[in-house]
Amino acid sequence: MTSITDSTTPTEGVIEIIGPSGRPIEARVKAFGSGKTLCFLHGLVGLNDHWEDSALALSEKRRCVLFELPLLSLRGDDCSISGVTDLTAKFLRDHIDGPATLVGNSFGGHVALRLALDHAELVDSLVLAGSSGLIEKTMVKGAQIRPSREWLAEKLEELFYDKAHVREADLDRAHAELSVRGGARAMVRLSRSARHDHLGGRVKDITCPALLVWGKQDVVTPPEAARQFMQSLPDARIMWLDECGHAPMMEWPGKFSQAMIDFMDELDARPSAGN
Repeated sequence: MTSITDSTTPTEGVIEIIGPSGRPIEARVKAFGSGKTLCFLHGLVGLNDHWEDSALALSEKRRCVLFELPLLSLRGDDCSISGVTDLTAKFLRDHIDGPATLVGNSFGGHVALRLALDHAELVDSLVLAGSSGLIEKTMVKGAQIRPSREWLAEKLEELFYDKAHVREADLDRAHAELSVRGGARAMVRLSRSARHDHLGGRVKDITCPALLVWGKQDVVTPPEAARQFMQSLPDARIMWLDECGHAPMMEWPGKFSQAMIDFMDELDARPSAGN
């Protein structure tokens, strides 16, 4: 994939980005739809596929760009919240025309917040789902150098209210990545860097509009995290989802996408800055 353009048919490819380490990183990108850009940022064990049901429902209103970095394969200076933010900023600057709405889950939400603070010119608005940055129960507590499949299954189940949403294919893929030398260390390092990057004193400086979509039963970034975001973000609104954990776009994709449609309609109805 060399460019991202409007298309009713999904296009998918790989884009190479040079990270802070100087090494090329291959990111998987999937795009469809037309109009202003929504860029979807996944969590530590997330994939582009996890956004797809919601994104397809939004593609009539926006160009949806799903951006997947190989987080568990990152090493050195790339392997931190700062490194991933830098990689994402380069992608947005080089491949997205104009500021985008960033849609982030968990670690991806934290990256979106960092971008809104440090690269505000790239960000039009935010949609945060179970974002880290304030309160987070780490997924990596007790992680082994090569985690067992049973340990990983237990951790993935914590992400959902309904454990039936754990996909065997996701479990197999994550276990394979964490079994590679350095994979588990990358997960621990990324998680620790995010927890050390507490944004409590900075969130109030984010001026763009924000929508929070939060599971009432999220045990990773609990409801108190959402309430603190709401108290700090100057222009925010929230949609609570019952019987929902840390990944609302997977447990309730229809409600998640409808909340985003309503948010976009609200923003589109606002008078432009020039009026």
